[in-house]
Amino acid sequence: MREYTTVASAIAGQGSSYSPDLLGAGLDVVFCGINPAATAAVDGHNFSNPSNRFWEVLYRSGFTTVRLRPEDERQLLTYGCGITAVVMRPTARATDIPTTEFRLSREGFERKIRQFEPRVVAFLGKRALAAMLDDPHIAFGRQAAGFAGATSWALPNPSGLNRRFTLDALVSSYSQLRESLVDGR
Repeated sequence: MREYTTVASAIAGQGSSYSPDLLGAGLDVVFCGINPAATAAVDGHNFSNPSNRFWEVLYRSGFTTVRLRPEDERQLLTYGCGITAVVMRPTARATDIPTTEFRLSREGFERKIRQFEPRVVAFLGKRALAAMLDDPHIAFGRQAAGFAGATSWALPNPSGLNRRFTLDALVSSYSQLRESLVDGR
């Protein structure tokens, strides 16, 4: 098996013990990033790059009643939301994760989702979900196929590197998921 050096460990000069997991049993939704960003691995908080729109999008789409900061991430659990990543290796860009690494992560990732039993697993971007479902034809929105006993959704990635989606477009997509949770769908 190929050995990977994390961006964080290269910066720090040692192995990274960072984990993006913010999970609890029976959450309404777990937001699944592709993998941790290098900034998150360095500062220890999810979606901490100032250009990442995750926290603003959650607030504007009604998942939270206040705009949380990355260092407030634990409060997300009180809103019935959690965070994890499909691949645990931090990188500067999500495109640095090869498809084979997604496939190698599938078993452990599925086990984690089954253990915590969220209602919905919301993948931030289509690439990781496509690898998890072994389906290259993923569209944004609710998926016909669930994942690990949960309803699965594909949402646009809020990364600052993903400028194909405006803030309003991100809020619209995330609001659809929020409304489905409120409606019990």
